[in-house]
Amino acid sequence: MTQKNFILSGAGFAALMLALLALLWSMVPQKDGAANIYGQLSDGNWMAWTFPVALFFWCIAALLITMTLLALRFPETPRRGLLRIETTRGDRLFISLLGSAFIALIWLFFAGPPVWGALILCLIWAAVVFAWV
Repeated sequence: MTQKNFILSGAGFAALMLALLALLWSMVPQKDGAANIYGQLSDGNWMAWTFPVALFFWCIAALLITMTLLALRFPETPRRGLLRIETTRGDRLFISLLGSAFIALIWLFFAGPPVWGALILCLIWAAVVFAWV
């Protein structure tokens, strides 16, 4: 993939993701003139789709698109890290997401909400995984 195609593809996907984010934000219910981000985005569904839940899945989609574009533009070579297995960027993303899920669950069990501390630990975990695994 040439640099021009990479930039155009990246800009196109960025515009698409920003449009999706704007659509999600427009669906946030209003309560007393303020955005109620914890209110359901659509009534009558089987799952409580609140803005934070939708934003979580939006972030995962953005990560996957970014990793795909990086893999197309900069082909990766597997490397061996602390786990002594060959991992690519995608493998490290999966390991960091899986570990983050467990960190969040453990945080909820021992500390309960809010989970801002767990988010900080998850970001540190992801940085460690991408640096050394």
